Amino acid sequence: MTTKLFRHSEQSLTWGKGELVFEVFLEPTCPFSILTFNKLPALLNAAGPEQLQIKIRLQSQPWHMFSGIIVRYILAASTLNQGQSAVKSVMQSVADHREEFEFIDHCRGPNLHTTPEQLLQRLVSYSGVDVREIFDQTSLQDLVKRQAKYARQNGIHVSPSFMVNGLLNPEISSQDSVEEWLEKLGLGQFNQ
Repeated sequence: MTTKLFRHSEQSLTWGKGELVFEVFLEPTCPFSILTFNKLPALLNAAGPEQLQIKIRLQSQPWHMFSGIIVRYILAASTLNQGQSAVKSVMQSVADHREEFEFIDHCRGPNLHTTPEQLLQRLVSYSGVDVREIFDQTSLQDLVKRQAKYARQNGIHVSPSFMVNGLLNPEISSQDSVEEWLEKLGLGQFNQ
């Protein structure tokens, strides 16, 4: 069952079908990851889904103190039949309401009084995706562990990080424009 979950989750976290594979390692509440996430649809549109394949990798980070819960929720959403749209909805809701999912300076503020159950309720409310029944399945832990293991095996420690065709590319930044990404990916001609 875990293999089936993994395959479905991978499909839900992959946009496009191109031979060029652009992997983005994102922590959902990180402002730089949000900046990256918000540009991905425009990148795929500019490059064309037949030319580019974007794979979202979730990079949980302990200084983002709700990170583990949110990553697990996104991975639960990725197991749904409409997993790709569910993932996009959950990630966009976190991006659009970041202050509801993050601490001030990673350690203070009103979210200190937020319980995990309240956090799950916020995710349901903002995204319209309710995966609380899936969230508590033990098999979901394997998906979380696979994300962490894959990042570690590839030397990824921070978000956002970027890999192109399996190789880490430190030249790519969340601060880049979509046009700059296209150039760095060797797809500049598709933006003409």
